[in-house]
Amino acid sequence: MLRVLAVDDEEPALAELLYLLRADPRVRDAEGATDANEALRRIGRALTEGPGGDDAIDVLFLDVRMAGLTGLDVARLLAGFARPPLIVFVTAHEDFAVQAFDLKAVDYLLKPVRRERLAEAVRRVAERMASAPPPATVADRIPVELGGVTRLVAVSDIIHAEAQGDYARLHTADGASHLVRIPLTTLEERWQPLGFVRVHRSHLVSLHRIDELRLDGAGMTVRVGPAEIAVSRRHASRVRELLMRRATG
Repeated sequence: MLRVLAVDDEEPALAELLYLLRADPRVRDAEGATDANEALRRIGRALTEGPGGDDAIDVLFLDVRMAGLTGLDVARLLAGFARPPLIVFVTAHEDFAVQAFDLKAVDYLLKPVRRERLAEAVRRVAERMASAPPPATVADRIPVELGGVTRLVAVSDIIHAEAQGDYARLHTADGASHLVRIPLTTLEERWQPLGFVRVHRSHLVSLHRIDELRLDGAGMTVRVGPAEIAVSRRHASRVRELLMRRATG
């Protein structure tokens, strides 16, 4: 059963597409977004949670021409992910088909969308899903908001993350920081295979970015870039063990 996000900045066209998608028995969920930035935020949550998450998305039905970022722009951004959603373009214009299929689109539908033609697109998506390899368990990039624009930050560029309520502030090697609406516990689960370790209730650190471990009367601290972060007593032995393993190869 497919989980669908349809994206179109014309609300009547979006409503009609969602009506047709929800009537297809192969579609489990079909939600809508009226612009590319909203779509990227939802896709970001889906990729962060992984394929088993509540916000998971299997396929995007994307309008090509939209205000701001176009559907083609969204497809190009998603090409940087290891396991992006599949894409079906839905448009009133025939002249973007070559670009669409260059971006690995599953199908290209012309408006007004006919029920039979949409059913064929859903069939192609279902077949592609059935033949796909098992999904990756860890996303190697994370979407962040910067000046109202969604950009992708490589997890390898993040040196540590700091809890701020239900949010986390990500600190990167170039000195920038980004606030994302993801609990630190979720990031810890997702990024542990990438070498991140919890050093404190409020801090998650890239093991590969730790420059210095310091022990003194006040306890243990690690230096990560310009930041010096206290290691809680609960996590101290684990941090020391992982650093020793790294030092000995």
